[in-house]
Amino acid sequence: MEEIIKRYNELVELINKYDYYYYVLDNPLVSDAEYDELKRELLEIEKKYPFLIRADSPSQRVGFAPSKEFRELPHKEQMLSLDNAQNEEEISEWIKKIKRDFPEAEFILEPKFDGTSLEIVYENSILKYAITRGDGLKGEDVTNNAKTIKTIPLRLLKDVKRIDVRGEVLISKQDFKKLNEELLSKNEKTFANPRNAAAGSLRQLDPNITAKRKLTFIAWGIGYYENLDFQNQFEVLKFLKEIGFKVSEPIAICKDEKEAIEFYRKMLKERDNFPFELDGIVIKVNQFYIQNELGWTIKSPKWAIAGKFPAVERTTKVIDVIYQVGRMGIITPVAILEPVEISGAVVSRVSLHNFDIVRNLDIRIGDWVYVRRAGEVIPEITSVIKERREGNEKIIEIPKNCPVCQGQVIKDGAYYKCINLSCPAKLASHLEYIGEVLEIEGLGEATANNLVKLNLVKDIADIFYLTVADFMKLPNFAEISSRKLYNEIQKVKEGITLEKFIMMLGIPSIGKANSKALANKFKTLEKFLNCNYVELTSIGGIGHEIAMNVLKFLKDENNQRIIKKILDSGLKIVEEKKETRTSKFFYNKKVVVTGELSKFTREEVIKFLESIGAIVSNSVSRKTDYLIVGKNPGSKLQMAQKYNVKIISEEEFYEILKSEGFLQ
Repeated sequence: MEEIIKRYNELVELINKYDYYYYVLDNPLVSDAEYDELKRELLEIEKKYPFLIRADSPSQRVGFAPSKEFRELPHKEQMLSLDNAQNEEEISEWIKKIKRDFPEAEFILEPKFDGTSLEIVYENSILKYAITRGDGLKGEDVTNNAKTIKTIPLRLLKDVKRIDVRGEVLISKQDFKKLNEELLSKNEKTFANPRNAAAGSLRQLDPNITAKRKLTFIAWGIGYYENLDFQNQFEVLKFLKEIGFKVSEPIAICKDEKEAIEFYRKMLKERDNFPFELDGIVIKVNQFYIQNELGWTIKSPKWAIAGKFPAVERTTKVIDVIYQVGRMGIITPVAILEPVEISGAVVSRVSLHNFDIVRNLDIRIGDWVYVRRAGEVIPEITSVIKERREGNEKIIEIPKNCPVCQGQVIKDGAYYKCINLSCPAKLASHLEYIGEVLEIEGLGEATANNLVKLNLVKDIADIFYLTVADFMKLPNFAEISSRKLYNEIQKVKEGITLEKFIMMLGIPSIGKANSKALANKFKTLEKFLNCNYVELTSIGGIGHEIAMNVLKFLKDENNQRIIKKILDSGLKIVEEKKETRTSKFFYNKKVVVTGELSKFTREEVIKFLESIGAIVSNSVSRKTDYLIVGKNPGSKLQMAQKYNVKIISEEEFYEILKSEGFLQ
């Protein structure tokens, strides 16, 4: 008994602490699933040993006291939370129990939105107060904030003397993602999930901040009302829609547990496609006279229950971080976790994607974190519980060398990449890329993978030394197909342009446009291999970071060895065959094309511009010379205006081409 008393007291203290962080600070320390498990354990002890129940037990109140930052307002009728059914079996048992006493009972089923509950009081059809659930008897006055939510009508569409509308304040998954990205960009604390984003936004002291958060209110019921007559919940939802509210949808009316389980499974299946987070379904007895007969407990109505979905979010601990090198040389930090079960799957490792995310979320080895399975499949860390830090957590360092080959690492945008041309982790992918750039028919993904797997290629230069006999060692390669691939490579060795050679190397940040710009600048391979910082940064589109990446790549001793090995194979660099005519206006100018063009496709215009000497890019920068604009240009036009880039309309573009004799 002593152990039971000790455990019970621990649960009371722990749950009260979690309630404080969740309800008052909007900063949860544990996932819903773990909280529910602790609460259930507490209630089981109290049921078995009622004499242990403490006055401050979480079971003795519906919610938590409202924050002192807002004044308190009472609910005219108590606003209770729902009991939970954790699985299909508990849902079935609850329905069967009611049907035994009320065979005529029917049930209305609605989605259970994972937001924050709110009651809105209307008098003479005008919004008077908006009150949070609080402790069920009184809540916080958030009227000014609620008025900023556009789905909450300031005046009802029908004349109503008094009605207290209840519903859920939500933020969509898409808007939640944008909000956290915005907070990260400002180095501000992010929200753990959409529910906490909605709660935190609704409880802002400044309504202007709430107004920017794109909150939605979905009505699901009513409290007190006057001069209205409703027979059931379905009539209530219909009326709420008529007076101007978004209501819970989809809904279903069922007569037994089989139909209820069918709806539960349907909503669980469609959960990820919903614009808002769902954590279950709500099942209510539809008829009000049966609701009144069933009544309430001190904590919840007996005529309604929440059928909870399996958890998609849990808390666990980061015990280590390892580094993976992808097919393009990108080094990805991966968190090793204390194994945790989420939606029926055990999660023990999570990709952290890149080091910008690591820094923005401030994830450290030893941290307690929230983990969810995005789309029920891919696990991800959504936030760090910094309040649970003990002081011995370790910062995740950016590796100075590739963890696979120990080659040099450079930063390319948000990513860190290995630049070693013979790194085993990216060799197959690089071979496939060479096949695309040099248009070598037969050198695709499967062939590249098998060449590396069979140890026929140890660096990219080896592809130019392989024989017909080597290719015949590959699966599904006979003499004819082997000779064909061999001849393709020999044809390439007869001569490729400097642009193709530069592009083939796979230098971070150097794609087609920059490869062309480098080739136009340096003309010969020797000049390119010996280029300097000043020369590089004088090229449109190449700034400090890209210039440094190029220089590090070219100065790397292993890369120099590979480049020499490629040239020693007999591969020749030839001058690009110039078109008979180039444009005086567009030659060697960096051009971007945007919008919908009327006479030609964008691809046709880009190909033509390249043929007359232009350097075409996909993005606008300070060094862009011209932006050719069609209809509906989007953000590229705004960027061009910001950087004072010369803007050319489609009509002006054709006039330039006519003046140079390219169009009639």
